[in-house]
Amino acid sequence: MSRWLLLIYQMPDLRSRVLFTLGMLAVFRLGVHIPAPGVDREALKQFVTSNSDTMFGLYDMFSGGALQQYSVFFLGVMPYITASIMVQILTVVFPPLERLSKEGQQGRNQITQYTRYGTIVVAVVQSGLAAMQLEQMSNNMVLNPGWQFRIITILTMTAGSCFVMWLGEQISERGIGNGSSLIITAGIVSQLPQSAFTLVKKIQANELALTDAAGLLVLMVAVVGAICWIERAQRRVPIHYAKRVIGRTVYGGQTSHLPLKINTTGVIPPIFASSLLMAPATVLNFWQNENVQGFAALLQPGAWFYNYSYVALIVFFSYFYTAIMFNPVDVADNLKKSGAYIPGIRPGRQTAEYIDRLLMRLNGAGAFYLAGVCILPTILTSQGGIPFHFGGTGLLIVVGVALDTVAQIEAQLLTRQYDGLQGPRTGGRRRYLTTGSREAL
Repeated sequence: MSRWLLLIYQMPDLRSRVLFTLGMLAVFRLGVHIPAPGVDREALKQFVTSNSDTMFGLYDMFSGGALQQYSVFFLGVMPYITASIMVQILTVVFPPLERLSKEGQQGRNQITQYTRYGTIVVAVVQSGLAAMQLEQMSNNMVLNPGWQFRIITILTMTAGSCFVMWLGEQISERGIGNGSSLIITAGIVSQLPQSAFTLVKKIQANELALTDAAGLLVLMVAVVGAICWIERAQRRVPIHYAKRVIGRTVYGGQTSHLPLKINTTGVIPPIFASSLLMAPATVLNFWQNENVQGFAALLQPGAWFYNYSYVALIVFFSYFYTAIMFNPVDVADNLKKSGAYIPGIRPGRQTAEYIDRLLMRLNGAGAFYLAGVCILPTILTSQGGIPFHFGGTGLLIVVGVALDTVAQIEAQLLTRQYDGLQGPRTGGRRRYLTTGSREAL
């Protein structure tokens, strides 16, 4: 590990990107501890802690503890994610946006601008609903309820959400990794020590057996191993290049492969599904009708309706996001233009259909893998009051984003003719890694 840190330090480009990313994440964590005015934070913290196995615990996990602190980053990156979902769905069903998405970088920049406007609208709505919900709580959390409190909450929370959105965009553009995913990951990781401390307290108070805690740790390691294994798994489609003779030189005749990952979408489907389920659960809490409150209880983590809805949304977004990210027709056209073909498959339309068929099968396996891992926390919490942060959703996001970030660092290293993070290869670079001598290169 020290060798890889040395390699990163010796590359000014990569070093500046890594340090910039760490700096932006540090700014986010500092902002989480900046309180917004008007709320008794001790009472709010006690309420969130006592309801950690509900939607409040899920939201607190994604916001990195900002809910307990009643921070200016209370909304976190969730309004930006919600706006991104809406814009991406509109891009598929609304022809003008679809045409705009195909206009190259200028069109993508315009769609990004629409996403930012949508983020402001979503943040205003969510912060207003949050202010009214805090006023309705019975333990006098709001010090001076009224329109002044609501307006201040909307202004501070919307500004904080826009700032977090800006941090995410800066990380994606000038740092390493996906900015929004890294911000969510930083929030989850920051909550893990508190969850571990809660687990120890439960063991000391005999609320949780030591054998159950040991089983939990073993299960966590197994889940992390399964995530790493499946995230790295690929279906390699063989690609052959036809021979071409130009003058006296023969080109082509080589064999390669097209890698198709089992989980093409990464951690996007669980994040999107969670953000969509939070919205109706928050809105329904305002109605005091017994029937409405009964339905709102079904949208809390652990309820059967929540579990089924969560799985269905993860499966939907797995297929939906793959359709946006990976176009089999474009891949087939590029293969045909470069003189490449899949053995036994005719170039063009049949190649696109073959790739699409493979993607659908892989997507089915990847979607149910994501759903299985993410539904694990609700099963654990219902079985024995285990801290929510140890569940599959948090582990999946942390491990998935870590693998993604490592892959990007590896790509940066390879561009400088260094070995990947999987291990040294042969030749001069291997000697460099063992000796640290630049002459070995």
